[in-house]
Amino acid sequence: MSAFGRLFLGLNLLMAGLLFGSIALAEVPKRIVSVGGSVTEIIYALGQQDRLIGRDRTSSYPAAALALPDIGYARALSPEGVLSVAPDMIIAIEGAGPPETLDVLENAQVDYVPVPEVFSADGITEKIRIVGAALGEETEAEALAQKVEQDLRSAEADAASVAGEHPKKVLFILSTRGGRVMAGGANSAADGIIRMAGAINAVTEFDGYKPMTDEAIAQAAPDVILMMDRGGDHGIAIDALLAMPSIAPTPAAQNAMVVRMNGLHLLGFGPRTASAITELNQALYSEAD
Repeated sequence: MSAFGRLFLGLNLLMAGLLFGSIALAEVPKRIVSVGGSVTEIIYALGQQDRLIGRDRTSSYPAAALALPDIGYARALSPEGVLSVAPDMIIAIEGAGPPETLDVLENAQVDYVPVPEVFSADGITEKIRIVGAALGEETEAEALAQKVEQDLRSAEADAASVAGEHPKKVLFILSTRGGRVMAGGANSAADGIIRMAGAINAVTEFDGYKPMTDEAIAQAAPDVILMMDRGGDHGIAIDALLAMPSIAPTPAAQNAMVVRMNGLHLLGFGPRTASAITELNQALYSEAD
């Protein structure tokens, strides 16, 4: 082959390499919308926040995330709101919706990555690995998952040791709208964090979050009332809460045992959950007999 031919072939190979390289680069998602507070936290923990161009309303940590465009509430998304920021990938926590919105998003030629929600240490580390794989950051995600798992196991062991043979019974109250107590039952984030913090969920007769009758609450006899620390229905004054007919007969009311924590920290099941376990455990048992 002549020198000119070799030069021509070399240039063609170089151009092909650049072309295919640019195609491969284009396949890496650069414009990501995160749906779910824990999903957003994981993306930040992996150092990939520069790729975020939108987040849902539950994504309030870290504070820097609040500067991102708000595309709506995780469970009440509109296709227009999500697609208005022109994402090339949506990473969404299980339970995001409604279903008709998800149908539109999944058919919009935008990569859609669902992240399962399991309220356990294993569930958290699986979230990290799934988000990391979606971002092409498997090595970093595995390192983060292992560190988070170690922290979680340590926090759970310490919590169980503090609780000893007399774990507290805890009633998680989501709201008191209209004087009705909406409580957290089995297979809920509240149930998961209560158990991980070395306590017992006072309500296991139903799954998820449902209203309870006064009689059912009295029968549950919680030692502690647990709530999110925010406004609205969650902002009821402690005196008013403990005076409610459904709460007043309980040991929690008699001993004025009410614990409030930041909702995302408490129920997010993300990278910070080990610290939530420790904080809740300390609050539950700081005045233990």
